[in-house]
This record gives sequence, structure tokens and C-alpha cells, in this order.
Amino acid sequence: MKPAGRPWPALAALTLAVLALHVALLHGAAGSWQPGVRATGPVMQVRALPGNVIPETKQAPARELPAHVATRSVAKEASAAPAAAPRPQPPVPSEAVPASVQPAAEPESAPAAPAPAAAATTAFSIPGSQRLRYEVQAQYRGLSVPGQAELLWRHDGSSYEARLEISAPLLPPRIQRSAGRITPEGLAPLRFSDRSRSEEAAHFERDTGQVVFSTTRPAAPLQPGAQDRLSVLVQLGALLAGDPARFTPGTTLSLQTAGTREAEVWTFALEGDEELALPGGTLRALKLTRSPRKEFDQKVELWLAPGRDYAPVRLRLTQPNGDWLDLQWSATDRG
Repeated sequence: MKPAGRPWPALAALTLAVLALHVALLHGAAGSWQPGVRATGPVMQVRALPGNVIPETKQAPARELPAHVATRSVAKEASAAPAAAPRPQPPVPSEAVPASVQPAAEPESAPAAPAPAAAATTAFSIPGSQRLRYEVQAQYRGLSVPGQAELLWRHDGSSYEARLEISAPLLPPRIQRSAGRITPEGLAPLRFSDRSRSEEAAHFERDTGQVVFSTTRPAAPLQPGAQDRLSVLVQLGALLAGDPARFTPGTTLSLQTAGTREAEVWTFALEGDEELALPGGTLRALKLTRSPRKEFDQKVELWLAPGRDYAPVRLRLTQPNGDWLDLQWSATDRG
């Protein structure tokens, strides 16, 4: 018996159908591909991986930025990030610190650059015009001699004149005069004269910087703030009146002081205040003393009364031979 087989017409028809299907598939794929155009987007690579591994998608490599662009981007991100707020500290009540405990000293910082030193300034207070009267006690060659004296002080705010006249029995009258200008530095004498039996004078030549004497004595260099033996009494009072707190016991004041034969530095020491019983009444005054420095120096003791515009209310001059002259205030005429 002959085995059964598929009929040939049916087999041929099946073969033709399969060929037609392949041709249709190839024709569709060719229509979707165009030469010269690359596919864009990520390229997916599929590999056989074991287990439940998800296939990874590989991205195209990122373009590297220049260094300055990358730095700016990092700085921008850093500045955009909010800064962490400082953690608040609880306040310490004042009662928590015992009164006897001092706070710790602050750490010293670097010293600051020193500021330029300010120019030194001196304050003055010139008293108004007045006439001071004195009772005089003198010792002359062992004799006690009474007398009278008068100090006339006048100024108009720019120039001044001072005149001291002393008269006593057995003694020739003595008159001293000082005239000059009033400046921001106080009194600036131009001429000083001293007359007893004859007159001698000293001239302050500020244009040449000299003190010139009417005698045959050589001229002396003129120092800043120089005074004469009469103007120095008013100048010292104007200094103390200008800044009383500055002058305490032990303070010394040095001024070039000219007579009619020489100009030397007189140094006055402030000794303190005293209560004086004077012919004009009891008052308190500051005592200044110029002690002798050389063999024939004169000792000068001066009392200035703060309650009377620092006027000289007592003046005692002691000569090297022991003679002395003491002027004590008795009255004041204003104007």
C-alpha cells in the first residue's frame, strides 16, 4: 500500500504565500530608512543579561565646560544655598553675675597708628583795668621802713601798660613801667623801664629777636613768652586764671624775665594756697616762689588771689644781703 502525502498543489500554494510575506516585510523596512540621515536620541544597546537585570540606557558623553564657566556655576550654586542661621544663645540675666566679680579683660587688639599730636595750647585770662594799692614794709640796712605802693594796670584789649610806684621815707621813689601788646600767648612787652635815681630800660626787639639794654650790657636772645620784671606779675596771674585746674602744688612755671641789665629764665614753683590777713582784708591766695639760683639772685615770693582775678595781693622781694621789701594789698580801684 502506498503511503499518504500532501498534495503538490497545496504545497506550492503555501510556498508562494510565505515568499509573498517576506517580500512585503522587506519592502516596508526599506521604505522607513533613508541614506545620509543618522538617528538622533539615545542609542539603546540590548545585551543578554542574567536574571532580572534591567537593560541600561547609555547616554551620549556630556560636553566638558571651560574651567572659568565651571567655577562660576559652582559659586552661583553655593551663593544660592541659604546660609545656616546661627543658633541663638539664651541671654544671661544680670543677677547671675556677682557684683564682686569683674568681667574678664577684653583681648588686646593690635595697637592703632598714633594720631598726630595736637598742638599745645595755653589759656590766658587777662584781668580788667584796675589800680591796686599796697602798704609797704621794708628792711633797709637794718632799719624797718614803712611805705606805700600803687600798681596801675590798664589795657584796651590789644595793648597794655603797667606802672608800679613805691615810696617810703629814707628811700628814693622807685617807678617801674612796662608797655606792650596783648597776644594769644599773653603779654608781649615792648619796653620796660626802672627808675630810682636814674632810669634804665630794656627794649624787646621782636623783629631781630633780641632784648636790647640801654646800658652797655650786651643784647640777649629773645625767647618765646619773654616778660619783664613787672609784666611777669600779671602774666603769671593770667596763666593761672586761664586754666586753674592745670596748676597744682608742685607745678613750676619758667619764663624768660628781663630787667634793665640782663634777661634770664625765672622759674616759679607753685607752693599752694594760704590764708592771708592783709590790710585790705583776709583772703586766700596761691603762693609762688622764685628761689635764687646764683649768688646775687633775688628771691621773689608772690601771692595771687583767685577771688580777685588772680591779682598780685602780696609781693615780697629779698635781696642777697638780707634787705627785703614787702607789699601787702590794701584796696582796689576798678577802671
